[in-house]
Amino acid sequence: MRLAPRHAALAAAVTALAALLPAAAIPTTAAATAAQATSGRYINLHQCVYNSPLADQSHFDLMTTLVPSRDGRFAAGTDISDTPVPAAVCGPGDGNYELDVYTAAEPYDRTAGRYLNLHQCIFWSEYNMDHLTTVVGTTDVKFVAGTNISNTRDTAVNCGGGGADHPIPLLSSATPLDLTAGRYLNLHQCLYYFDRYRDHMTTFAPSGDGRFKAGTNVSNTPDTTPSCGPGDGNYQLIPLLSGVKSLPLT
Repeated sequence: MRLAPRHAALAAAVTALAALLPAAAIPTTAAATAAQATSGRYINLHQCVYNSPLADQSHFDLMTTLVPSRDGRFAAGTDISDTPVPAAVCGPGDGNYELDVYTAAEPYDRTAGRYLNLHQCIFWSEYNMDHLTTVVGTTDVKFVAGTNISNTRDTAVNCGGGGADHPIPLLSSATPLDLTAGRYLNLHQCLYYFDRYRDHMTTFAPSGDGRFKAGTNVSNTPDTTPSCGPGDGNYQLIPLLSGVKSLPLT
């Protein structure tokens, strides 16, 4: 069983814009010089997790966003910058859904390697009949994801144990994205909903279940439309909350 959600005011305070940390000294390496000459040194992933506090505990619902969608109330501030952002920038929610304590942000230093290894960790709570998706390592230790930048391609996903919740191997994945393969990092967000469980589920990458595949990629073309699997007949894609953000790498 997950911890009960905190009040909206507390969650908003945790994720409010904080004073930015000073950028770290730039190493005198070719990789560092190249990254600094491009769009920014850090890929800042903003993991915005919302909960539905009005639902009863048997139908507690968590929903994760990483990029903006057509519904700005659930926007996430993921970007590329020369400054590592220490706190997530998120939309306020819609009054029914508010920011949850699993909201977090993590900066990834592009000078550390060639590949952004995007780890998508999807957990299932049998008690709450609810999915939780995470991609960063700065959230609750039970739900961390091993996303990193390295010169090595990750082939196995690294997720927290989940506590009473269970990681779902079929839907969790590690996707190595070659940051030298194109001019844009296209982050796709696919958000699904199952009415019977009143449960949202988000994917950001491919997994072993192609029905929920998200088309995140590196390309010379900025994607403008999210590419998502059709769902499985129970979980239906929600176009309003799905989205794509193209981050310029050069």
